Amino acid sequence: MSTEAQIRIWPPRIRHVTLGRSRLRVDIRTTAVAVVLTLVTVAVAILSLTLGSVEGANLPLDRVVGAFTGTESEAVQRIVVEGRLPRVLVAVFGGAALALSGAIFQTVTRNPLGSPDIIGFTSGANTGALVALLVLNLGYTGATVGSLIGGLVTGAVIYLLALRGGNLNGSRLIIVGIGLSAMLVAFNGFLLARANVENAVTAAAWGQGIFEQLRFADVLPVAIVLLILTPALVALAPGMRMFELGTDSARSKGVHTQRVQLLLLAVAVGFVAVVTAVAGPIAFIALIAPQVAMRLSRSPGIPLVTSAAVGATLLVVSDAIARTMLAPVQLPVGVVTTALGGIYLLGLLIVQSRKATV
Repeated sequence: MSTEAQIRIWPPRIRHVTLGRSRLRVDIRTTAVAVVLTLVTVAVAILSLTLGSVEGANLPLDRVVGAFTGTESEAVQRIVVEGRLPRVLVAVFGGAALALSGAIFQTVTRNPLGSPDIIGFTSGANTGALVALLVLNLGYTGATVGSLIGGLVTGAVIYLLALRGGNLNGSRLIIVGIGLSAMLVAFNGFLLARANVENAVTAAAWGQGIFEQLRFADVLPVAIVLLILTPALVALAPGMRMFELGTDSARSKGVHTQRVQLLLLAVAVGFVAVVTAVAGPIAFIALIAPQVAMRLSRSPGIPLVTSAAVGATLLVVSDAIARTMLAPVQLPVGVVTTALGGIYLLGLLIVQSRKATV
C-alpha cells in the first residue's frame, strides 16, 4: 500500500487549527481521551447527586433536577444543593488540581514517583493541620489555614535541601522528600498519640481525606486557585516540556532552569496545598492520574489537560464509592483512593515483571 493511501486511511495524529491569527497544534487522540473522560466525570457527578448517605436517602434523577429548578421541597433542595453538590464540585476541581500537581512534579523530576504525597508535601500539609487542631485547638477553620501553611513551608524546605550548586536535581528532590515525609509522618503519629481520644479521632478522620463536612465555602478557594494557577501553568508549559529532555538539554535550549523549576514547584505546591487544606490529605490521585493519562493518550510526555480529566474522574468515582460502599456509614475518600492506588501499583508491577521475563 502506498504512503499516500496510508495517509488517507490513517489521518495524522496532530492537526493544526487556526483561530484568528493563532494556529494551534491539536493532538487528536489526547483531545479525544480528555473529552471522553470529561463526559464520564459529568455522568458520575450527576449520579453522585442522586446517591444517599448521611445527608439523606437516594433520590431519583427527576427529583435532583427539581432541586435545582425549585420545584422540590426546601428539604430536598437543602440535601442536594447544600449537602451533595459542594462535595461533588470539590471532587471535580480537587481531582484536577491534584493531577496537575503530580504532572508538574513528575515532569520536573523525570520520575513517575515524583508525586506530592510521595515526596512529602501532603504530609507537611497534614502536619500543619494537626498542629492547628490538636496543639492550638483552632478547629476546622484553623486546620485549613494550618494545612496551607504546612504544605508551603514543607515545599520550601524540600526545595532548599534538594538544591545543589544552584540547580534542582530531580532524584535528590525525591530522596529528600521521602526522608522528610517519613519524619513528618512520625511527628504526626506523635501528635495523635498525645491528644485526647475525641480530638485524635477527629484529626485522624480528617487525615484520611473526608468530604462529609464540605460546603460551598470550601468550593470557592479550590476554584479560585485553579483559576489563578492554571493560566500560570499554561504560561510555564513550554519551559516545563523542555525538562522532559533533561535539565542540561533545557538549559541549552535557553530555558532559565532554576527560575522555571521554582515557579513550577510553587504552582504544584499551591494546587496540592489548597486541596489538602479544604478536604484533608488525599493520596495517590497526584501519583496515578498523570501516568494513566500518558498511557491512555499514548503521549511521549505527560498531557496536562488529560491528566486533569483523569484526576477529576478518579476523585469523583472515589467519592461515590466512599459514600455508598458501607452506607449509611461513610468512608473517608482517602481510604478509597489509597485502595485504588494500591491496585494500580500492583497491576503496574505485574505488567513490568511480565515484560522483564519476555
